[in-house]
Amino acid sequence: MIEIQNLTKRYGQKLAVDDVSFHVDRGEILGFLGPNGAGKSTTMNILTGYLSATSGECKINGVDILEDPIRAKRSIGYLPEQPPLYLDMTVKEYLSFIYDLKKAKQPKTEHIKEVCDVVKISNVYNRLIKNLSKGYKQRVGLAQALIGNPEVLILDEPTVGLDPKQIIEIRSLIKKLGKKHTIILSSHILSEIQAVCDKVVVINQGKLVADDTTANLSHNMSNDRRYTVLIDGPENEVYRSLCGITGMVNVDLLGKREEGVYEYSVEAEDGVDIRREIFKRLAERNWPMLGLRSSEMSLEDIFLQLTKDSGGIK
Repeated sequence: MIEIQNLTKRYGQKLAVDDVSFHVDRGEILGFLGPNGAGKSTTMNILTGYLSATSGECKINGVDILEDPIRAKRSIGYLPEQPPLYLDMTVKEYLSFIYDLKKAKQPKTEHIKEVCDVVKISNVYNRLIKNLSKGYKQRVGLAQALIGNPEVLILDEPTVGLDPKQIIEIRSLIKKLGKKHTIILSSHILSEIQAVCDKVVVINQGKLVADDTTANLSHNMSNDRRYTVLIDGPENEVYRSLCGITGMVNVDLLGKREEGVYEYSVEAEDGVDIRREIFKRLAERNWPMLGLRSSEMSLEDIFLQLTKDSGGIK
């Protein structure tokens, strides 16, 4: 659906985007990350046809955005970080204006009503946009991106400035939209990317540094095997038993969690899977294992490691 090949952008002597290639499959939600100055915003501007590339290709649904921008843009709905709203218009007037601007082909009244129902703004349809809350303004911004029913949605910081309830609502809406649209989502809230996206692309200093699912990145970038185990059993005996497992490197008692129940951090040698042996030992001694979770890297850990020479997220 979206194909970027060897994308390069220069501003004079500065190389903002350096030979970046990735693709987004139909129906996929991609998280697009990068620190300040990494080239992420430049890449998104090229994707939407706002900027031209120095070299390389950017195709939307098989159409090169540079060679046939009008046709390519028909497949794109774009929500920038600051929604392009006309505050003195009503929601009805604004969406009607966007419909005409995009030269949408769907029956106008029915289509706008359907979009309003999807983003849940029907109850403010006749209100002035300037009188709406931040959350509703963001929903109106999403509505304009959906006018014309584009196959691709590009959303830049769609939850910025929203309260926690509004963030959850917009996040849920994005997941729902992902069933019918291909989505590129940029956000500085990494937990949001992890919760919503099928895979992530990270660029740093103009170069692509990651393109995979968060699960695969976490597994591949974790050099050790650490687990946190919650066990109902005598503290000292459990500790000694865990230490005796072949391939065990380290065992730390993290503390008492409830009466008779203790939490331990365990670390194995590289390439050694100790989970089955832990279960076997505990079962033989009738010590219930109440929890076992991997301590593999979070998306935040992954991002920080991939961009450790850079500043904050943008």
